[in-house]
Amino acid sequence: MKVEARLFLGVAVFLWVAAIGYGIWTNIDTGSVEPVGVAALILSGGLLGIPGSFFLFVSRRIDPRPEDRNDAEIAEMAGDLGFFSPGSYWPVGLAGCATVVGIGLAFVQVWLVLVGVALLMFSVGGLLFEYYIGGNNRPIG
Repeated sequence: MKVEARLFLGVAVFLWVAAIGYGIWTNIDTGSVEPVGVAALILSGGLLGIPGSFFLFVSRRIDPRPEDRNDAEIAEMAGDLGFFSPGSYWPVGLAGCATVVGIGLAFVQVWLVLVGVALLMFSVGGLLFEYYIGGNNRPIG
């Protein structure tokens, strides 16, 4: 987790330094600081600082992973990284429902947003419980 923390926090610090440089540059160039760009850079750095600080705190609580140690061998990371569903159609449904919500928001159609959110909740439930359907269908008695 230290690799991820360094990555996120490094980019956050870069954005904050870039915000200072951008503010100075626009002040020299136009005579006033351009507030939207400076605010965007500061807030972007803050948004990257949130997961960066989370990864930093988590890395202190868990044992170091092989990619966090300098003396690690390549073979230590061998094996499965997790289970990824090979034939799931639910992500396509999630993307379609998110598109419906986005179109509803873009055209300020509250009914379309509500329909999209309802379909989105159904799709999220389908994705989460994809492998749990039918597991407890044992006959009684």
